[in-house]
Amino acid sequence: MKEILVSTKDMARLRERIEIARSGGLKAPVNLSLLISELDRAKVLPPEKMPADVITMNSIITMEYLNSSKTMQIQLVYPEQADVARQKISIFAPVATALLGYRVGDIVEWKIPTGMAQMKITNIVYQPEAAGDFNV
Repeated sequence: MKEILVSTKDMARLRERIEIARSGGLKAPVNLSLLISELDRAKVLPPEKMPADVITMNSIITMEYLNSSKTMQIQLVYPEQADVARQKISIFAPVATALLGYRVGDIVEWKIPTGMAQMKITNIVYQPEAAGDFNV
C-alpha cells in the first residue's frame, strides 16, 4: 500500500470533523471507516514540511481518467464547504478520501457503483502549504 502524507493541521481538523459527524453534527456518510483507516496509516508532517506535489486539504488538482481522454479538476474541501457545482468535493466523498495524501503522477483507484474508477493525478494547481496558506 502506498504511503500517504497528511499535515498535522489537516489531521487535527479531519479527526475533529469525523467526531462531529459521528455525533450527528455534520451531514456525512454513515461509514467513515475508509477515511479513518487512511488517516491511521498516514505519515504526518508539519505543514511547512509538506512537499508541494502532495494533495492536501483545499488543494485544487487535475486528474485524467485512465480509460478515456477525459480530465477533471476538483478541490478537496471539508464537508461544510462542499459544492459539487463548483467542483468542491467533500473529503467524506470516496474520490476525495482516495486522493488525500497522494502525489502528482500517482494513479488512484476508488470504488464506484459500476466498479472501480482509475485516475492519474496530473497536476496540483493550488496547494495551501506550497502557497504559504497555513490557516486555510
